[in-house]
Amino acid sequence: APLAGGPPFDVGGPPVCRSRGAWNTSVHWSRSLIKPSCETFLLSCVFFVGLLMAVDITQERGLSHLDYKYLDGAPVCRFPLFNFLQPLPMDWMYLVYMVMFFGAVGIMLGCFYRLSCLMFISTYWYIFFLDKTAWNNHSYLYGLIGFQLTLMDGNRYWSIDGLRRPSIRNAHVPLWNYTLLRTQIFIVYFIAGIKKLDADWVEGYSMSYLAHHWLFDPFKLILPVELVSLLVVHGGGLILDLTAGYLLFFDVTRPYAFFFVSYFHCMNSQLFSIGMFSYTMLATSPLFCYTDWPRRFFSHFPEFLRGVLPLTSSDVQPSSSCVYSETESRSTERQETPPATKSSKLRLKHKLRAIFAIVYILEQLFLPYSHFITQGYNNWTNGLYGYSWDMMVHSRSHQHVKITYKDGKTGEIGYLNPGVFTQSRRWKDHGDMLKQYATCLSQLLPRYNVSDPEIYFDIWVSINERFQQRIFDPRVDIVKADWSPFKANPWLMPLLVDLSPWRAKFMEIEGTLDNQTEIVFIADFPGLHLENYVSEDLGNTSIQVLQGQVNVEVLEEKKNYTLQPGEMMKVPAGAYHKVYTVSEDPSCYMYIYVNTTEAALQENFTKLFELQERIRNGTETEPLPPELQPLAAAEDEVSEVNATDPIVRLFLKRQRRMKEVKKRREAGVLERLERFAVKKYYTIRRGFLMSAIAMRNLVVGLPPLEQLTREVDFANMKAPQSEGNQDERLKDEVGHGEL
Repeated sequence: APLAGGPPFDVGGPPVCRSRGAWNTSVHWSRSLIKPSCETFLLSCVFFVGLLMAVDITQERGLSHLDYKYLDGAPVCRFPLFNFLQPLPMDWMYLVYMVMFFGAVGIMLGCFYRLSCLMFISTYWYIFFLDKTAWNNHSYLYGLIGFQLTLMDGNRYWSIDGLRRPSIRNAHVPLWNYTLLRTQIFIVYFIAGIKKLDADWVEGYSMSYLAHHWLFDPFKLILPVELVSLLVVHGGGLILDLTAGYLLFFDVTRPYAFFFVSYFHCMNSQLFSIGMFSYTMLATSPLFCYTDWPRRFFSHFPEFLRGVLPLTSSDVQPSSSCVYSETESRSTERQETPPATKSSKLRLKHKLRAIFAIVYILEQLFLPYSHFITQGYNNWTNGLYGYSWDMMVHSRSHQHVKITYKDGKTGEIGYLNPGVFTQSRRWKDHGDMLKQYATCLSQLLPRYNVSDPEIYFDIWVSINERFQQRIFDPRVDIVKADWSPFKANPWLMPLLVDLSPWRAKFMEIEGTLDNQTEIVFIADFPGLHLENYVSEDLGNTSIQVLQGQVNVEVLEEKKNYTLQPGEMMKVPAGAYHKVYTVSEDPSCYMYIYVNTTEAALQENFTKLFELQERIRNGTETEPLPPELQPLAAAEDEVSEVNATDPIVRLFLKRQRRMKEVKKRREAGVLERLERFAVKKYYTIRRGFLMSAIAMRNLVVGLPPLEQLTREVDFANMKAPQSEGNQDERLKDEVGHGEL
């Protein structure tokens, strides 16, 4: 029988119902599903999945910051899957989240299990479809697992329903329940591995920045960073995803699979902000063990704890959801169990459930490759990111985003801040979202005296360390542009994959630069131009052509310069210029620039640091001017508040932040756990307090504004901060955040 306790066809695993003479392990998968055998459904993962979903609701689903997410009454552009979907008023959205939360808790406890599952999935999928910008693979997986649990008998063991209804307590469940869950987790791993056979992943361009993370420091003791990225990050991720599902099935390899899978997910929990996903995958790993492992595990606990622990008895009740062999039925009769409780006949419900299991698995195998149907959602990558299991295969960086509007009546042209009227940044990469965003802007701009607006987007993206290039045609008015979910996007610009070999050259060029010189690689299409402004801080900026031919127009000088491959010119700071691609093929060029302001600041910082060191070790003999006096303060008393010179103030502020970051990084395990727990406590606390306020508002109405303000302030209370503002971004550790 499939997935009975080990591999897909029970090879090397336990025979199904072996103690009762069940079918032979060579029975085909299809026959096993149509005529399901039974195992005790010790779905320990239901408890942990329900728990993790409940925690996830307060965090990644957004309960703790729901009022910021939906901005009741504010002009906000949203990105639902179906345009008719809109969020409810704020207090009602809190009610939706509460229903979802109590549904997850009910799943965890096995309390009114079926109702709890319906409460969870109905609200979860509503919130999921409400915002495409929040889609990712693990959010999609949570919804799938919730849907599967709704149809399963997940409340037969160690559940409140079992206490209420003795007829289902410690009862069998059909094997297709295990089959679905195990196959779903197998698909997550294996399809993710198939997606990682992409050339960018195999060649090490997808996640190359990860090799610099401290988690990979042990590998860097024996390998250079480049090989850590290629072999460990990319090669290791590919091999693990391709093999994890298979290794978990077999008894011999399962312990090794547990080790590597657990190590992998623990690392991911530190590398990425992916909520409860890592822990959810850890919780599903025991699904691949023998079905009686919880009984054997809890049987080792002391006798006095047996009253509160799951049952360890092997006496399992039969279930009407299962079909038994005639041998089992006769055995039941000898045990004086009512024969009606064990059916040896296939009924319609059994056949329908077996058919459902097969159809669901086939659908899950098909969906990751169904993008030829929903072509409108395809961009440089196929489909909406979320149901294809293409996890971390593509990384993007955005160098330049410009939104231009044109008044349809007056012809007046203006510009909008990128991201205005929205809280998301994901619209920049998806044509369907860009269409929704443009439509929303066209409806909002008339409030600001812009009639019949036309909206144009000029978005430059680099995917997997390629050239920065346009992703959408900047000449198309997106408001009036055609878009269909079933037709290819006509205003999507092609990815210049022919230029991908240049990435190796990029690394060579970057290796020749000093620490103060930055570089940006640009590729553009014939007939288009880039309008760029060079900040006054970038006092030494030049353009060098790598391929094709360009004309550079310096607007202030009203001059044009033609550049061939290998030629370069300096562009003035504090002024606009345009770069036209005049060759028949796409042009490639690079900006080389030095932030002269930052370079000068760093030079001053170096001098101040050397002076401070001389003061502290007593070798400085010259008297200090008043503006440098704060440098002479004791190390524990240094404060930028008393500094009058702005450079000295920045220097002291940088030192303080560096000290705080160092202290946080060198903190012990207990201190880190305490900091983590306190942060999570106040996050969850805010979510529930705001929910209580919303429920009160729905029941008795809004209180006076002063009372509501006090209540929200109380909910917003945070932990006392011992040193400085702990909420400041960690990027300040490099000392340039103040710039």
